[in-house]
Amino acid sequence: MRAGAGVLLGTLVFLAACGAAPKPSPNAEAAPAPASASGPRVVLPSGAVYAVELARTPEEQAQGLMYRESLPPHAGMIFLFTDGGAHRFWMKNTMIPLDIVWLDPQGKVIFVSSNTPPCKSDPCPSYGPQTPAPTVLEIAGGLAAKEGIVVGATVRQVDVPGR
Repeated sequence: MRAGAGVLLGTLVFLAACGAAPKPSPNAEAAPAPASASGPRVVLPSGAVYAVELARTPEEQAQGLMYRESLPPHAGMIFLFTDGGAHRFWMKNTMIPLDIVWLDPQGKVIFVSSNTPPCKSDPCPSYGPQTPAPTVLEIAGGLAAKEGIVVGATVRQVDVPGR
């Protein structure tokens, strides 16, 4: 009987290792995919890690997240400015609401525009502080509050060139 139990246990361990675990029901919610462990990313006050696309050149910054119909979970775009100026944003040709977060050189949040709506008029309104901010983060609308992004909080940049 003991040898049979050992074979049965070994078979169960083998099947578990081969992925013979029960499949989740179709109604079960899938956990969001974690952000990439490499490449540019930000660590938000909540501890969540978001993969970010970089907007460094004037052309990349002008394009931003225009014409996107959605953003993947835990993703965004970070705008890297070197001119030391104030940078106001508009939502022309942007299809989804965004949370726009302005950061000082140490990553401290200095201004948040939450659920910034797509522009439906011409000219489009602009958003942002009048104070200089070398870095601006855009994520899907409504996530800043969920991730603890408020004025005074810190957003840490990882593998972001020059930061």
